[in-house]
Amino acid sequence: MSQIEILLPKMGESVAEATITKWLKKPGDAVAADEPIVEIATDKVDSEVPAPEAGILSEQLVNEGDVVKVGQPIARIGTAAGASAPAAAPAAPVPAAAKPAPVAKAVAASNGHAAPALVEASGPVARTGPSGKFYSPLVRNIAQSEGVSMAELESIAGSGEGGRVTKKDILDYLPARGGAAIPAPITAAPIAPTAPAAAAATPAPPAVSAAAGDELIEMDRMRRLIADHMVMSKRTSPHVTSFVEADVTNLVLWREKVKKAFEQREGEKLTFTPVFIMAIVQAIKEMPMVNVQVDGYTIIRKKDINIGMAAALPSGNLIVPVIRNADQLNLVGLAKRVNDLANRARAGKLLPDEVAGGTYTVTNVGTFGNVLGTPVINQPQVAIMATGAIRKKPAVIETPSGDMIAIRHQMFLSHSYDHRVVDGALGGRFVRRVADILEAWNMDQPW
Repeated sequence: MSQIEILLPKMGESVAEATITKWLKKPGDAVAADEPIVEIATDKVDSEVPAPEAGILSEQLVNEGDVVKVGQPIARIGTAAGASAPAAAPAAPVPAAAKPAPVAKAVAASNGHAAPALVEASGPVARTGPSGKFYSPLVRNIAQSEGVSMAELESIAGSGEGGRVTKKDILDYLPARGGAAIPAPITAAPIAPTAPAAAAATPAPPAVSAAAGDELIEMDRMRRLIADHMVMSKRTSPHVTSFVEADVTNLVLWREKVKKAFEQREGEKLTFTPVFIMAIVQAIKEMPMVNVQVDGYTIIRKKDINIGMAAALPSGNLIVPVIRNADQLNLVGLAKRVNDLANRARAGKLLPDEVAGGTYTVTNVGTFGNVLGTPVINQPQVAIMATGAIRKKPAVIETPSGDMIAIRHQMFLSHSYDHRVVDGALGGRFVRRVADILEAWNMDQPW
């Protein structure tokens, strides 16, 4: 029986290590090919590492709670394969369906080269507390996001091995935190001497009580992160939203004409989303000051155009996969990328790097039959566009022989932007330009 070493797999460019949270198999247990053998956690995502081949788990090389570098051996499996079997086999991580990637990295939100944290305590949480307790990256990330101090962590009775605090322990603890202060958003840079005075403390939310018969639903981890990210965005950016109505009749008729041939030739369905992204990318090239981020009083104009596309998950939560360098893709490339990311988002198979690095976001509220929306900016970006439902409406058409009323395909575009750096003139011109591009769609447009 030959031995195969299982290495901690690479989980994205921004992930260098992970914590072993739970062994699913013990030495001597039989494992099938692709069967998960261990759960791991990073500060971005929980995953399972599967067995590359069927066999017997002969040895665990690391313990629960250990922090392991990418590429480091974590276990050995004895297989019935011949002596020519490879000495080491890195396993591909399998995202856990019940443990979606935190939206702090997703929404997001989508989002500088590293995704923005939601809210942060006064300093990073150490791996080991004064008592000697070890805290995994996931627990530390939750603690930092929720403003849980090291003293609070030390007071939590851990249910893990040796009293280790698990993800469940800290999530169970959070609702019971009496009188915990709401942490302030991250400050991107030291405040200059001329900076405005600090804002007043955030008022406490009104007291809420449950009546008889009410159902209490605990937010899952992803929903908590979304909630915190949305509140942080509203505190960070003064939001302004501009609206335009676009006549997209030519675009609708063109898509109807080519969609069957497109699917037959390219093997992909042609939706409106890649077309919307093409129009947004063109407008960004013409008005690059929408494709910026803010660091204190410094504006960072991003070289890359990375478009985040908000996607609803079966759980009801939201995730924002990112199309990197969208300006370098044609319509076919965008369609393939949009469909691939949307399908893997719904299946919970996105990698951490695929939900980070966005510079502008689009959300299609028309998918739910909404005619318009006022989307919240996906920090640290400064703008986001919502596309509404396309509806047939009577419209006045100007002709050389006079005005006439005709049935046209109309839609609303909503553009929310950060008024610190995007004024109404730029924000309004931008959404108007996107509408103009869509309205001028060529009926003979090739793909």
